[in-house]
Amino acid sequence: MGKDKFTAVWVSHSTISDFLQCPRAYYLKNLYRDPRTNHKVKIMNPSLALGQIVHEVLESLSVLPTTERFRESLIDRFERSWKKVSGIQGGFISEAQEKQFKERGKEMLRRVVNNPGPLERLAVKIQQDLPSYWLSEEENIILCGKVDWLEYLPEIDSVNIIDFKTGKNKEDKESLQLPIYNLLVSNCQKRKVVKASYWYLETDNNPTEKVLPNLEESYEKVFTIAKQVKLARQIQRFKCPHGEDGCFACKSMEKIVKGEGKLIGLDEYKADVYILEGEEENDDAIIL
Repeated sequence: MGKDKFTAVWVSHSTISDFLQCPRAYYLKNLYRDPRTNHKVKIMNPSLALGQIVHEVLESLSVLPTTERFRESLIDRFERSWKKVSGIQGGFISEAQEKQFKERGKEMLRRVVNNPGPLERLAVKIQQDLPSYWLSEEENIILCGKVDWLEYLPEIDSVNIIDFKTGKNKEDKESLQLPIYNLLVSNCQKRKVVKASYWYLETDNNPTEKVLPNLEESYEKVFTIAKQVKLARQIQRFKCPHGEDGCFACKSMEKIVKGEGKLIGLDEYKADVYILEGEEENDDAIIL
């Protein structure tokens, strides 16, 4: 089959993670459309709102010259952006809960201001709204995704991948995030990737360097799973491994499909955004 972006299967770190956790969750989060609106559906919660706004503030700095990045207060930027997720729009059940999450976000940004590290140095910006490349033209599969920050290392004309973490858990050592990011950055710009780091903004003053995944091994791992995703889509088989009872990855989305969620609006991609009222959220469950 010849390559065709409109019929290609697009995969990313998030969609691959969804599929590995539960094919049913992958379907509900990425393919399902509400028959009443023909829109995709998503769930908003406080952890997601917090991660979204902190990432938005920090990533906006990469397009600015180094001398201008901290000219305006990051807290002022945060306050403006927070309005988009305030109250029910962020899934908050009370003013006290929102205040707690909002203060966590401010503390993360104060940490960055006091320890800017790579954010005050040169950065590489990939000139694509959504970085992507053909993982396989023959299989018609595209790998895509946004990388939080690319530090430019001028002395060796190379790149350091940095991923911001706003959750409390450490990234699983089996995660495919760095292999996928290494593939993306290596194929979407010309400079060699020589480092990769996680920055746990809630606890760490500096990014933690990780072992850079081997490109060939990364490709084989990602391509193998991408073909599984493609096959599942072709045969329309998206079953939860836990059967009809569902699992942690798909249960919440199943509630939305059954009409148990509360619609709060549309996101920037015209997806219907819901919250699930009365559910206690585990603050440590979501890592962005």
